[in-house]
Amino acid sequence: MNRLKTAAAVALIAAGAGTAIVPANAAENNPAAGPAFTFGVIGDIPYGAAEITKFPARIQDINADSELKFVAHVGDIKNGSSVCSDAYFEHIRSAFDTFEHPLVFTPGDNEWVDCHRTNNGAYNPLERLDKLREVFFDEPGKTLGETMPVKTQEDLGLPENVRFTQNRVSFSVVNVQGSNNALQPWSGLGKTAATPEQLAEVAHRTDAVLAQVRETFSDATRRNDRAVVLMTQADMFDPALLDAALANPETMSGFREIVQTIIAETNRFDGPVYLINGDSHIFAENKPLAAGSPWLQVYGGGAGADGLQRITVDGSNNATNYVRFTVAGNSADGTEVLSWDKVAFSG
Repeated sequence: MNRLKTAAAVALIAAGAGTAIVPANAAENNPAAGPAFTFGVIGDIPYGAAEITKFPARIQDINADSELKFVAHVGDIKNGSSVCSDAYFEHIRSAFDTFEHPLVFTPGDNEWVDCHRTNNGAYNPLERLDKLREVFFDEPGKTLGETMPVKTQEDLGLPENVRFTQNRVSFSVVNVQGSNNALQPWSGLGKTAATPEQLAEVAHRTDAVLAQVRETFSDATRRNDRAVVLMTQADMFDPALLDAALANPETMSGFREIVQTIIAETNRFDGPVYLINGDSHIFAENKPLAAGSPWLQVYGGGAGADGLQRITVDGSNNATNYVRFTVAGNSADGTEVLSWDKVAFSG
């Protein structure tokens, strides 16, 4: 299917969507407003030289989906074996600037956590995180691409953590990383255990994430929002890691408090909760914290949270599509606020 045909199909599927994105507190002024709308999510793209070359065309395919109200990139703008250079960051920022929708971006581990690796340039990961914030979050409180206002944790030094609402759905995007939430040693720098500065960063960032998640649910409850949508880079329920995690839950210890908080807040919230992530590269849709899930043994989550639906977007070699989410209109029947489908790129 060529791009024009793809755009036409997208327009037909998304017909009826349309209302302006508003900052986090604006829904309080008009709680009854809101027809259906759509948003797109990508992650773990572009990976490697061939995909870097295709990335502008991928963006144009998404731009052709004119009904999207915003796009989210859930991290990993490079593969895990390439250099984390300033020049590469600037190249991707220039590509991001061509998005014609508001673009929400959360960094992935490949562009800072794993940059200690020799083939990544043997950088100090914390220096790379500072550089990412300088390049991609130079205007805190505004999205990339088309400007959309968002609430941010700039005051805590985390401008990448943002939240906003649309049609009584609360969105919260937080910096949670693969590599056990950045706790794995910087072996490329000769480290065999986490350094004090590394531990301090993880503790500060995790505290900020927990605060934003709790504030998101608190505000959603106060506004009588219909659903909460969380987005992270890390796949905290990667099936490829389950056996090792069951054998030694400490391999996932960096996520434990975050998962337990999500469980508690999901169970308190009177509505569905959706978690959208990248990291593991294979599309998935499941309820990883439902009663009986083995992940509850890993995270000590007790009875779990049946109300949490997780969606993992395709990435790496599987990044041949974006996921289009449709948010039901405010007056729609049923409990499922979100539905989704994959939209293939044109080439």
